[in-house]
Parts: sequence; C-alpha cells; structure tokens
Amino acid sequence: MADLGSYYEEIIRAIGEDPARDGLQKTPQRAARAIQYLTRGYEQSLDEVVNNAIFESDNDQMILVKDIELYSLCEHHLLPFIGKCHVAYIPTGKVIGLSKIARIVDMYARRLQIQENLTKQIADSLMHTIQPSGVGVIIEAQHLCMMMRGVEKQNSRMTTSMMLGSFRHHDRTRSEFLRLVKD
Repeated sequence: MADLGSYYEEIIRAIGEDPARDGLQKTPQRAARAIQYLTRGYEQSLDEVVNNAIFESDNDQMILVKDIELYSLCEHHLLPFIGKCHVAYIPTGKVIGLSKIARIVDMYARRLQIQENLTKQIADSLMHTIQPSGVGVIIEAQHLCMMMRGVEKQNSRMTTSMMLGSFRHHDRTRSEFLRLVKD
C-alpha cells in the first residue's frame, strides 16, 4: 500500500500551502492515520464483529437500541456525516449481544458511504445474522458536505429508514417502532 502521508503532502502543496511550514510538518502523517482510523470498517467483517455473540432466546417481542452515535464519511466529498441510529428487531429464537448492534453500525459507518446504503447494510446484516421476523433501522444525520459547502444549510438533517420483514409488512409493528424511537 502506498504511503498515504505522501498523498496528503501533495494535497497540501496543491492547495498552495507549504508542507514544510512549522504547523504542517507532521500533518501528512497525522492525516494519514486519521483517514485510516475513520475508514477502519474496511478491515472488519460481519463475522468478526459479531464474534459468535448470538444467544438462544424465547423472547418474541421487539428489541430496540436507540441513539447509537455514528460517524461516517460521505463517499462523494470525503466529508463527515454525523448522527444517530436506531435499530430494532423481533427475534425468532436468537438474540444478538447488545454491543454487537453498535459494533455493526460502526463497522459499516467507518467506510466511505452514503446514508441510504448505510441504513440498508445495517438492516440486511441483522436479517442475515440472526434471522429475526423483522428489522427496522432509522438513521438521522447531519452532513458536512451540505453544511460547509454547496448550499450551506446548517440545520438540515437527513433521515433514512429501512424496514424488513414484519416491520415492512405489519403496520402495528412499524408504528410501535416509530413510537418507541420518538419517546
């Protein structure tokens, strides 16, 4: 793999700055480490993240994890989007460790993304991993590509949702999920 620091040095030079300037001398290496950290989801797999934390359960009621912080990078501008994710599922014999839901969110968020795909990836991965009767995922995020450049709308927020299985086909299940997220 190429030295990311040298690419950042070239970017600094291309915007008209001097990478040898006192405040910028170590910036290329710091920026390289930062981008590697912010995209560490590429180094993870669903199996590694879940790590066999799937447990037998006779619970057949909705399980909801709200307000999972997420930080991602827009694949169009490489600028951050920051928000929260709500994930619910209805088990059919298996539940997943609580922290694993947050880890799944992080794994996909720490890749170059668009929010629409991120929402779907989280929902699909839970359906695949524990085969619940349904999954609901809602992400609310603010996008710096819209806030800092272009239209510069500071208070804009994007909401995406993915409803699978019983969350898609049963109005009462979907309504319960939406009500619980608002509480």
